[in-house]
Amino acid sequence: MSEEKNKIGFALKKITTEQFAIIESSYKEGDLVDLKAGLRFGMNLDNRIISVMFSANLIQEKSPFLVIEVGCHFNITPEAWDSFYNESKAELVVPKGFIGHLVMLTIGTTRGVLHSKTENTPFNSFLLPTLNVNELVKKDVVFKVESIEERS
Repeated sequence: MSEEKNKIGFALKKITTEQFAIIESSYKEGDLVDLKAGLRFGMNLDNRIISVMFSANLIQEKSPFLVIEVGCHFNITPEAWDSFYNESKAELVVPKGFIGHLVMLTIGTTRGVLHSKTENTPFNSFLLPTLNVNELVKKDVVFKVESIEERS
């Protein structure tokens, strides 16, 4: 898996905060806190960008009191992008090991954004736990490509 990551050229192009909210009225100090986490993926075919959006909701009694979703948008080198693209199936197939690496980077970035957004508030004590990326990403991510005509 690490060999696969080393062969794929990429760079972090942009970080976006898709959602952030603190709902103080839903928080009760001392009560049990649950974490609900989610992942979404996107791609921009023309610019060879793969986006990973990680969301986390901190919840008490079925009500979220802290909501965050962060996107990391990665430029992929033309060589790597071409290796992902299956022309006969019109699919972009991003290998599990590589997408897992991007997910790990995005979760770490989300931790930093959460810290920054909650600094000097009582909610700064809430940290995202370490998450097993192998549990979150179990297979390659496949994007269906509408149609590619004479792209360079």
